[in-house]
Amino acid sequence: MKRGFYTIMAAQFFSSLADNALFIAAVELLRTSRAPGWQAAALVPMFALFYVVLAPFVGAFADSRPKGQVMFVSNAIKVVGCLAMLFGLHPLLAYAIVGLGAAAYSPAKYGILTELLPPSQLVKANGWIEGLTIASIILGILMGGQLVGLAVSSKLLALDFPVIDTGMDTAPEAAIFILIFLYMLAAWFNTRIPHTGVEMRPIPKNPLELVPDFWSCNNRLWQDKLGQISLATTTLIWGVTGNLRYIMLAWSAAALGYSTTQASALSGVVALGTAVGAVVASMRTRLDRATGVIPLGIASGLLIIAMNFIDNVWVAIPFLILMGGLVGYLVVPMNALLQHRGHNLMGAGRSIAVQNFNEQACILGLGAFYSLSAGLGMSAFGAITAFGVVVAGVMWIIQRWHKRNLVKHKDEVDHLLEIARHDNVHG
Repeated sequence: MKRGFYTIMAAQFFSSLADNALFIAAVELLRTSRAPGWQAAALVPMFALFYVVLAPFVGAFADSRPKGQVMFVSNAIKVVGCLAMLFGLHPLLAYAIVGLGAAAYSPAKYGILTELLPPSQLVKANGWIEGLTIASIILGILMGGQLVGLAVSSKLLALDFPVIDTGMDTAPEAAIFILIFLYMLAAWFNTRIPHTGVEMRPIPKNPLELVPDFWSCNNRLWQDKLGQISLATTTLIWGVTGNLRYIMLAWSAAALGYSTTQASALSGVVALGTAVGAVVASMRTRLDRATGVIPLGIASGLLIIAMNFIDNVWVAIPFLILMGGLVGYLVVPMNALLQHRGHNLMGAGRSIAVQNFNEQACILGLGAFYSLSAGLGMSAFGAITAFGVVVAGVMWIIQRWHKRNLVKHKDEVDHLLEIARHDNVHG
């Protein structure tokens, strides 16, 4: 791997670490303020909101200037969201601002991989990026849980700064204050990311011109016989796993009687399994054989349903590691294939923006459904069952869809697979 790749990984790690710790802090902030339960569930779709609304623009923005600059600006927006939450803006609105920064960050983070590395290294690079991202999710969730826990928060709140009155009175506020410095560290790494030398694509004078261009790119990916399968798969998996981050907290409380700090530790177990699956997939799966992992999606959906029958933590830990491992092994090759097709069809930034739009729209839709259901009294067990059925059922449909393409569009699919095979070997 090129040297700049490791700088990208460091920047991504600390930014994602702060994102996930902030999620736990925001959940606890809402709980300690006795906000309705649906508001904590709504944090997930609020984070996804700007991914969907700004999808036509963030990809073009990422392609218009060096990716390191884009990532730096995005981290600065996240800091603004943190400060807003700390100084009293409603956590849902403040977390949406952080989501705005993340929406701008993502096309640059993934887009630079196709600029910096050859196609033959895309699966491996995605494995490392996803593995490190998931490691940051594990540590971020654990960190957030510890920061809002009594042992750590009492020490943070006891700190006395001369002259400065921080105004921090609660554990979540102390956690948010600490996380601002993590975002600043990520921003410093952003300034060290090298310029790849790829020609920039200027943004039109009238930004609204980007909307039809975005929809054209979106349609192009959905019409591509490999792009549509990988896009459908990653859209579904990220839509469900994005919401499982909160549902795991609710399930831990309902099935095991866990507090936020304890539940955050168990949530990290799923991410640990996903990290292992992602790294194994990066070493074992070739770009042209990515679609062979689709059956694992059906198995993942069935395992999600099986969570309802677990009420012992020592059974839950290996089970959750296995479930996360299947998801990680599924997502990495499909993500790499999607990036490969998108890069060939429209350029890195735009293809990642299309991917984010679909994935985050799924997170937004499923999150809104869960928030509404929670407001109407639906239990965590009911939500888990619904999500499991959706994953298994839709993955079965995607598998049938791909088999149909192999029969009805055999020449086109074989040609696209040959391109992926050639790039995997010679890229």
